[in-house]
Amino acid sequence: MFSEDQDYLNNDKFINNQTISRLIEILHQNPNDVVKIFSLLKLCKAISIFKILDSSTKRKIIKDLSSIKKMELLNNLSVDDRISFLESLPKNILKDLIKYLNKEEKCKILVSLGYPKNSIGCLIIPYYLSVQETWSVQEVLDYIRKEVKNSKEVNKNSDVIEIVYIVNEKGKLIDDIKIREFLLVDPNTKVYDLINGKYTTTEILNITDTEKEATKMFTMSNRISLPVIDDHNFLLGIVTLYDILWVLNENYRGDFQKIGGMETLNQSYLNVPLYKLIKKRAGWLILLFIGEMLTTTVMQKFSSVIERAVVLALFIPLVISSGGNSGSQAASLIIQAMALGEVKIKDWWIVMQREIICGFFLGSILGLTGFIRVIAWHKIHLFNYGSHWILVGLTVFLSLIGVVLWGTLSGSMLPFIIKKLKGDPASSSAPFVATLVDVVGLMIYFSVSYFLLNGTLL
Repeated sequence: MFSEDQDYLNNDKFINNQTISRLIEILHQNPNDVVKIFSLLKLCKAISIFKILDSSTKRKIIKDLSSIKKMELLNNLSVDDRISFLESLPKNILKDLIKYLNKEEKCKILVSLGYPKNSIGCLIIPYYLSVQETWSVQEVLDYIRKEVKNSKEVNKNSDVIEIVYIVNEKGKLIDDIKIREFLLVDPNTKVYDLINGKYTTTEILNITDTEKEATKMFTMSNRISLPVIDDHNFLLGIVTLYDILWVLNENYRGDFQKIGGMETLNQSYLNVPLYKLIKKRAGWLILLFIGEMLTTTVMQKFSSVIERAVVLALFIPLVISSGGNSGSQAASLIIQAMALGEVKIKDWWIVMQREIICGFFLGSILGLTGFIRVIAWHKIHLFNYGSHWILVGLTVFLSLIGVVLWGTLSGSMLPFIIKKLKGDPASSSAPFVATLVDVVGLMIYFSVSYFLLNGTLL
């Protein structure tokens, strides 16, 4: 046992040179100095000791540690140790500690505590202004000044001080009032006199709501921030419009990459290691390459047709690319409409009807253009399509109608099929649609050619 005059409790070198078991003993012998001793420990030693302390000592330490030490400790504890500690805490303490976690660790905790992976719990900001309905306006204003002055987070985030949340004595949300309302009334007015009763559930987020649901609610409410509650109506924090815009930007980046025919990078292009960039792109390219092999198989099947009428091979790129382009257009439109909530799975029949009509007219326009091109080139002697040039032009015309119609139909229906199978509609990417259209498009082209040219060129 050391004497008090050694002042070893303030000696960080001495403290960090002790074994774990000896440090535990020191902490138990000096219950009033637990926080002071713990704050002197290096991070690795603090983590080792914290996880074996009893719950009451852990709470005491975490409550009185400095913000920096608290942040270091909570973010560097193992997931299991962190969960074991946090799940034993009351919700009002838990929500205050979550703010010290970085985004990645916060998401891990919320998922482990039973919240959905993409819930808005990962976006929640525990900094907000809440007052009780029995307070006077003067008390509210004094409280706001104090909070803004003492809290760096509140001070630097204007979204936090724009709205004041009204709670009862248990912390359950009752209403919210814009701060300007407090500035326009007598300071002796009670808060409950300002509550107008117009508060609705469309302006409140639940901790289990998804990011997609939160986005829709922000769209409907036209607010810069929304409160987040649990199943018992306890106010846990807020989510701001800027957080939702960040999510939309990340989702847009991922969807755009998927539409391009690759896995999501989840980070800046220049920061992605080269091997990872190759890996992310190779999978889709291999799959699409295998799909394109079917195109070769189809051409081999109709090789005799091509040999007898070589002129047909000239229009393969024209016809097939038109089908792929129309399919990519349709897929992009439907994927975007699904992402914005404009189109649901139940709307597939309406979409199909619209795309059949669009596909027919778009195909007719392109087909007529192709037909005119054959006639023009033949008449001005830029190319000789033979004695059956009218039939060749008609083949291009009808083939383009069929291929473009198939392209729009498959491009618009694939997102519905993938969504129904619980997949991501963005995965029905433009390259994937193009590959599908190439294979079937060739079959349509050669079938029309055989039907019209059989007995003449064939």
